[in-house]
Amino acid sequence: MDKKVSFSQVLSIGLMLFAMFLGAGNVIFAPMLGQQAGTSTWLAMGGFLITGVGLVLLAIIALTRGGGTVEKLAGRVHPRFAAFFSILLFLTLGPIYVIPRTTSVVYEISLKPLIQSEANEWLYLFVFSVLFILLTVFLSWDTKKFVDNLGKIITPIFSILLGVLIIKSFITPMGKIGDPQEGYLNDVFLRGFTQGYYTMDILAAFIFGGIFIKTISSLGIKSEKEVSKVFIKAGIITIIGLIALQVSMAWIGASSVDAIGLKENGGEVLAESAIALFGKFGVYIIGTVIFLTGITTNVACLAAVSEYFERIMPSLTYKKWLIVFSILGLSITNFGLNAILTLASPILLLLYPLAIALIALIFANNLFKGYQSVYVSTVVGVGLVALLDSLKEAHILTHAINNTFGFIPLFEHGVGWISTGLVGFLIGLIVAKTKKESSVIISGQVNDKVS
Repeated sequence: MDKKVSFSQVLSIGLMLFAMFLGAGNVIFAPMLGQQAGTSTWLAMGGFLITGVGLVLLAIIALTRGGGTVEKLAGRVHPRFAAFFSILLFLTLGPIYVIPRTTSVVYEISLKPLIQSEANEWLYLFVFSVLFILLTVFLSWDTKKFVDNLGKIITPIFSILLGVLIIKSFITPMGKIGDPQEGYLNDVFLRGFTQGYYTMDILAAFIFGGIFIKTISSLGIKSEKEVSKVFIKAGIITIIGLIALQVSMAWIGASSVDAIGLKENGGEVLAESAIALFGKFGVYIIGTVIFLTGITTNVACLAAVSEYFERIMPSLTYKKWLIVFSILGLSITNFGLNAILTLASPILLLLYPLAIALIALIFANNLFKGYQSVYVSTVVGVGLVALLDSLKEAHILTHAINNTFGFIPLFEHGVGWISTGLVGFLIGLIVAKTKKESSVIISGQVNDKVS
């Protein structure tokens, strides 16, 4: 029998979910969207909130239905796909993207505004990143107490200080919302939809989902159905918090252009908006928030990727993997935030559609009886177009790809994978019926195989 979970326990889980996704890098994209979208900000945010917030809860529930780990979930397609997807996912969460992004964001917001001269800026970034990543490694050496205890302190501090900044931006707006910039003149909703990829929250949910599953199991909840119920209740709390946060960040960006001008990245938007609202004291407010959340994000991600690689490649210990990935992360960090975001874009345009496809398939599993051919064909359909989008983002064969594949519905908007994924789904269903494949039905307790 499952134990009954009290409201206070649901609230605690909801706040834990909120804290986990409240990383330093997570607050830089909505301000930039606000600056660029201008008067179209709220339409763009509609798309942004779907991929940046709304699908997070579904990703975690999908994980509970798919076996509890990203490898088991992706393994429904094929073991080799599971290995490819998981390795690329963990590397992106760690040294390739999240660790360099977080370190750069902390530098851009906490330190850069205090530097009087732009001369030798690369040296400031290098020294800061070395010290920050060394601190990350030190705290990652044994994460058991750090993440739990510091998380209880960071969430209230983050919420209060950021709340002060947000309230001030509403009471004394920095300026009027301007006109949309290039890129937000047409198809604004779909543009916001793809910009939500950069929060990486769906992908992070696949990594951190196991923590939430263990937390709920420790309360005496065992069945998949009851776990999902608790997640939905806790997730409402999390989603309300994340929506309020991201909409407020978009407002700050949209109203900041008159005061600070157009900026190259969301880190600069936040830092200079804080100065515009509070003077130099604003740097210390936002700097404190970003530093604390940044170090927690880095520790959680570095620990997660090191633990994963120790498991699949035990020839190196956890602590040796920490060192390897910290050096790789440090190297990428010193290309600068703009370069990091540019480097990561093609990878995210490949991973995010695949992740969304896996979520949709696991929820629809029992409707198509869990046929493997459906999983394979759908992922192939999604993956091929996602790969083309990645190549275009990397400026590889852009014109040739557009001319050859422009006939695919929604392809020009970066979501053509939806069309080809649906075609793949239908092909897979026909193949499965023809081959008379065995069904794999997901029940409330375990995944039962039915002939």
